[in-house]
Amino acid sequence: MQIPACGSRLISGHLLKAAEQFAGVVLPHVLRQSKLSTSSSSFSGSTLNAACKLARRCCQAEPVLAKLDVQQLRRAACSSHKQAQSSQGRGFAAQAFSKSGLISQHVVTRKQSTLAASIPGAASKLAPQQHRHVLTGAAAQTAGLSDSACKQIGFWLAGCSGWVFSMVVLGGMTRLTRSGLSMTDWKFTGEASPQSLADWDAEFNKYKQSPEYRKVNRRMSLEEFKFIYWMEYAHRMWGRALGFVFAVPAVYFGLRGYINLALSKNLGLFFLMGGTQGLVGWWMVKSGLQEPKTEWDIPRVSPYRLAAHLTSAFAIYSGLLWTSLNMLYPVSSAALAPAVATAGASALRRVAHPLAAIIGITAVSGVFVAGMDAGRAYNDFPYMAGQWIPDEYWAITGWRGFFENTAAVQLHHRVLASTTLISVLTTWALFRGRPLPHASRQILHGLAAMTAVQVALGITTLMTHVPASLGSAHQAGALTLFSLVLALIHSLRRDPSSVVRAQSVLRQYTLPLATGGVLAVGAAVTLDRSQAV
Repeated sequence: MQIPACGSRLISGHLLKAAEQFAGVVLPHVLRQSKLSTSSSSFSGSTLNAACKLARRCCQAEPVLAKLDVQQLRRAACSSHKQAQSSQGRGFAAQAFSKSGLISQHVVTRKQSTLAASIPGAASKLAPQQHRHVLTGAAAQTAGLSDSACKQIGFWLAGCSGWVFSMVVLGGMTRLTRSGLSMTDWKFTGEASPQSLADWDAEFNKYKQSPEYRKVNRRMSLEEFKFIYWMEYAHRMWGRALGFVFAVPAVYFGLRGYINLALSKNLGLFFLMGGTQGLVGWWMVKSGLQEPKTEWDIPRVSPYRLAAHLTSAFAIYSGLLWTSLNMLYPVSSAALAPAVATAGASALRRVAHPLAAIIGITAVSGVFVAGMDAGRAYNDFPYMAGQWIPDEYWAITGWRGFFENTAAVQLHHRVLASTTLISVLTTWALFRGRPLPHASRQILHGLAAMTAVQVALGITTLMTHVPASLGSAHQAGALTLFSLVLALIHSLRRDPSSVVRAQSVLRQYTLPLATGGVLAVGAAVTLDRSQAV
């Protein structure tokens, strides 16, 4: 099927615009790579020709019927050059242009998807190339979107991830102030706050029926109950407010055409996980409202359910943060770095993923420390009750001892935290002198500093018997540390074409696994409720 003449002219306009955008982003980058500066009037003609040839080659690779004129590209490059910053250069190395090729490919890919949707016959012309170059990751999520749309989506998702961060900190405060069991029922649509003294008496009487009141808080007054009630109420309502902060802008951006198919899948998954998080939270609280196994046990939520609740919050936060980085920085720092930094970026990339795994496992082990209230025992360091390995470590045998033994849980967290510190500082020492992308280097410095701060904060929290302020700061530090290692991995991403197969496999299994996890949680909550009845 032939594209009509009007379509050909439209394609030519789109390609010329793509060339202008290409020149606008490539030339400033090339100028930054140059060590020689000169005035705007002495801009190298050979350099301009090289830029034009590269732009023309990228644009002519598209299977369309239009051809670009070199003079048009020269005019586009000159126009973009006049709008660039005052610092200019000449005699640029060819490697700088080759490093900038990924930007041009990204710009043309966006125009390509727009053409396929708006011009008759363009889809069939573009289909062969789409089979050869499968869009994944940031390229797929930003395909067909303008820079303004990507920035708006990116800032919105960054705000949502910050909201989840505050939810995690508020949840830690709720746990540390022992407020989580103050509300003994849960409604998906929300609970109305008590307004009158009679309402408060009714809520207080419900709490008096709980094991926590009978075993721990028998002398609690109504005013003291109001404090723990408002803490839990704020945590629940803050989470429900996040649903509106996420859903309403999503509808708005969808109506504006700012959300493509790949991005919509991610957003749908986040919305599903966020809705399930409320169920997981209530499933966790229900375990603390049940009678303890023995009369000496203190009522507390199941550490396994607490781990599920906090791990799912980490997963939601990580997904939102990663997607926001994709929208704001579709091309990684490693792809834009000079050739001298390529080897260092590749080596650091191989190390960054194990670092992320160690940091994540350490954070999960900290959840079990919190769930077992293990931080209030063995408050000396580096010893534990004067021993490297306390006698109580062997009190519970089998795999349950790893998660239900106070001594074992705390010792494992200490070992993992020390391993994280040694691993991060060793990585920092090995790579601080090697050429790296600028963003990756700065994040690596921040990661090393934050790791040291987090370990020092953890030791201080332990030795001061876990005050609420330090405990919350330690939990926030764990999420900050994980954010930094995610940002480091994001800045070191490869060219998307080299990871197409792996990401395709992940796309095939992520949504079914996440849906299965949601259904499993729903079944567990339903079964738990039926057994309670």
